[in-house]
Amino acid sequence: MNRTATVRARIEPRLKSDVEKLLHRLGMSTTEAITVFYNQIRLCQGLPFPVEIPNAATRKTFEATDRGEGLH
Repeated sequence: MNRTATVRARIEPRLKSDVEKLLHRLGMSTTEAITVFYNQIRLCQGLPFPVEIPNAATRKTFEATDRGEGLH
């Protein structure tokens, strides 16, 4: 298959670096990971994982952990 399309995205540098290190450990390039992700979107006819708005209890937990509270 001829690969001629380009995907461009701006992303937080730290996130990019962290993910690329993990992908390297998995033996995958960023391009391969994006291709897998796109194929999963096509197969699932949507995102391959649930995307939900957090409820009030989850939001409170996020806020508390962001403040460093309740961490074990």
